[in-house]
Amino acid sequence: MNGSTTKSRLLRLKVWGENACFTRPEMKVERVSYDIMTPSAARGILEAILWKPAIRWQVERIDVLRPVRWESVRRNEVGSTMSPRTPHLFIEDQRQQRAGLFLRDVAYTIHAHFEMTDKAGPENTPIKYQEMFLRRAEKGQSFNQPYFGCREFAANFAPIFHDQSLPEPIAENIDLGWMLYDIRHDTRADKQNSHSCTGGCRPLFFRAKLDNGCLMVPPLDSEEVRG
Repeated sequence: MNGSTTKSRLLRLKVWGENACFTRPEMKVERVSYDIMTPSAARGILEAILWKPAIRWQVERIDVLRPVRWESVRRNEVGSTMSPRTPHLFIEDQRQQRAGLFLRDVAYTIHAHFEMTDKAGPENTPIKYQEMFLRRAEKGQSFNQPYFGCREFAANFAPIFHDQSLPEPIAENIDLGWMLYDIRHDTRADKQNSHSCTGGCRPLFFRAKLDNGCLMVPPLDSEEVRG
């Protein structure tokens, strides 16, 4: 493919739900959410609607459509995970009560494009996948239920077509500090550690700022992305 056909046009998706938790990695025990959706969470929603080896999503901007509201919840969690060496797990013995600081009544507009990867064949074009994504989003189709950070917080979604006006973001400016951008995977390590991120994953961060309700997301190869 030549350079003019390796990138889609900008696609926009509105997402909303009752609760969200975009967990801050520095919190070791309790779940505490970032103030708004992270780029990796936005990418996860897009991939839930359309993922193919031939495309790679890049989030460009996230608009916050509702004021940031918080909700403190105590819930039961399991304190360990199953493994081949421990095939049996007794929930009553492993149950732990933990507090969580979650977001409530959330809504965002995700602005993103995708790029064609080296796995794209001659029949794979940006237009083909653009139409596929919009068609699936309009019908509410997804490979798995999109969610806001935690699987129990389901995300509703609908495409915003280019002849439609954009929802108005909130009129707030917030310095969000260092925010998780995404997780970079070492594919060789992934094969060796299929059940763990040990040695195979590296978190990436960027300095996030909400400007009139809009979070601009730098490209992955930008100097603004650290990790």
